[in-house]
Amino acid sequence: MRRLVRLLAVAVALVAWLWAVSLLLRTAVPSGLRLPHINAEAVFGRKLVHDAAHVERFFLLTWVLGQIVLLGTLWIYSRRGLRYVKESAAGPIGTGMLLGMMGLAIVWIVQLPFGLADLWWARRHDLTEIGYIDWAFGHYFQLGGTFVSICVALLIVMFLARWLGEKWWIPGAAVFVAVGAGFAFAQPYLLSNTTPLRDPGLKRTAIAYERAQGISGVRLAVEDVSGTTSQANAYAIGFGPSRTLVLWSTMVDGTFSDRQVHVVLAHEIGHHSSHHIPKGLAWFGLFALPAAWLLMRLTRRRGGMGSPEAVPLALLLVAVIQLSLAPAQAWISRRMEAEADWKALQTTRDPAAARGLFVGFGKTSLGNPNPPTWAHVLLDDHPTLAQRVAMVEAWASLHR
Repeated sequence: MRRLVRLLAVAVALVAWLWAVSLLLRTAVPSGLRLPHINAEAVFGRKLVHDAAHVERFFLLTWVLGQIVLLGTLWIYSRRGLRYVKESAAGPIGTGMLLGMMGLAIVWIVQLPFGLADLWWARRHDLTEIGYIDWAFGHYFQLGGTFVSICVALLIVMFLARWLGEKWWIPGAAVFVAVGAGFAFAQPYLLSNTTPLRDPGLKRTAIAYERAQGISGVRLAVEDVSGTTSQANAYAIGFGPSRTLVLWSTMVDGTFSDRQVHVVLAHEIGHHSSHHIPKGLAWFGLFALPAAWLLMRLTRRRGGMGSPEAVPLALLLVAVIQLSLAPAQAWISRRMEAEADWKALQTTRDPAAARGLFVGFGKTSLGNPNPPTWAHVLLDDHPTLAQRVAMVEAWASLHR
């Protein structure tokens, strides 16, 4: 009877999970929209396509090598890190946090050469102006934040595991979603080096686009990246009363026309009007549940997540799970970005500006319009530049 009840509970949970997925997959992009083939060399220029592919190959190589070293290092640590458990007098949870910090420190050391290589390559091709010393200090601050995050995560998981046993994964996943939601809400208030957007014309345009997309109250800010990069970018963060749209200073320094910047505004407002930040948190929750269950099952032989002996293995498992989920997460992100592109076209009704914007992105960032399929599937959180131009053409053909 118990087994039947468990099977029924699993079936109900699976149906609920799939129902939630179906809700999150809804999009403003018309179903069955077919994108035309784009000749990347004709649109972006043969030289840019060649140079972008050349630059990208190096970054892909360092990423692959970095992943191999990461997993190899964590595998060795999962086997040899146990010796430090007996040497610690910090108690089970304290020892687990110590093992987590030690594992992260080892990973940072072995990953450092790949980060330096990427910085050298980016500087060589004028993609960044960050110096090695500035990068190193920024890296330390990022590392400190990661250390704190790992410690908090281990504290929560180990406490719940010691309190609830193997049932920790259900409230554990919920706690992580709550923490993620708190950070996502607070992120706009944690930004540094930003100022309110002062251009009255852009502010009026943004308000009109908000009204057209059925929302209001999005804060507008400009992030100063001068002296750091010549690449252009913008992003939407926060939700509810903290909704914010941030433009890099390179987006509004005259490199792009006003009409092209309008497309960017409509795109980022589209993220907010489509509720992509809350949806992203919901996706995180849907992935966190099975991932936490898998972590619970696979650490049993080490005493479960309440035991410090399980921490080195858990670090390896988390890295493997993240890598395994990367294609799904990238696909979801690309789907959201495509919806924001579509809303930008619907709002601005200016395909020529959108096309020019994407071509401009290729020039300023040396983005490869047609990256290798495996890299696109695994890593790209945006549609390719060629696909974004293709969507412009598809929209234009529907509105002629």
